[in-house]
Amino acid sequence: MKTQLIVIASQNTAKIQEMRQLLAGLPLQVASAGESDFSDNIVEDGGSFEANARLKAEIVSAALECWALADDSGIEVDFLSGAPGVDSAIFAGVHGDDAANNAKLLALLAGVPPEQRTARFISVIALATPNGATVTFSGVCEGFILNEPRGKSGFGYDPLFIPIGESESFGEMTPIAKNAISHRSIAMGKLRDYLKQTITIV
Repeated sequence: MKTQLIVIASQNTAKIQEMRQLLAGLPLQVASAGESDFSDNIVEDGGSFEANARLKAEIVSAALECWALADDSGIEVDFLSGAPGVDSAIFAGVHGDDAANNAKLLALLAGVPPEQRTARFISVIALATPNGATVTFSGVCEGFILNEPRGKSGFGYDPLFIPIGESESFGEMTPIAKNAISHRSIAMGKLRDYLKQTITIV
């Protein structure tokens, strides 16, 4: 069986690694945008997780004339009226500065009691193909924001987020444990089902 090339439209090495793990076992040749010589800076101005995911996937798919997969994700904190939301990666001003983003979130929640620190991670995955419509899949993981970081695994806000019913933060979990319950794994699970049921890879 011939494998289908699919390019992950991301420059985030940790996210790329996680998505590779979640695609394991499918007849796909998975490559990152960088490995496919796509280095353009995509302005994520869609205004929502879904719009940004679609934007990234469609731009990469059109440029490389191949299947492209993009994730747009972030964390919503109820006490902050849903912030940082789509601005999760640039919350403190510099894209991808995890330490600064985490520090800002903790500062804004200083003194807020545990019952008011409810939050959720949201992921929207978009799959774009050169000659087809873009499809999207979403996943949500509910939880709470801790008072201080715990663990060094994962990336982004993982050390501050503990899912409902769990005793470890995402930052303390092994990749296998996180991938069993995370927002991205839920969205990717829906994508896997879609690929298995509706797309013939030849």
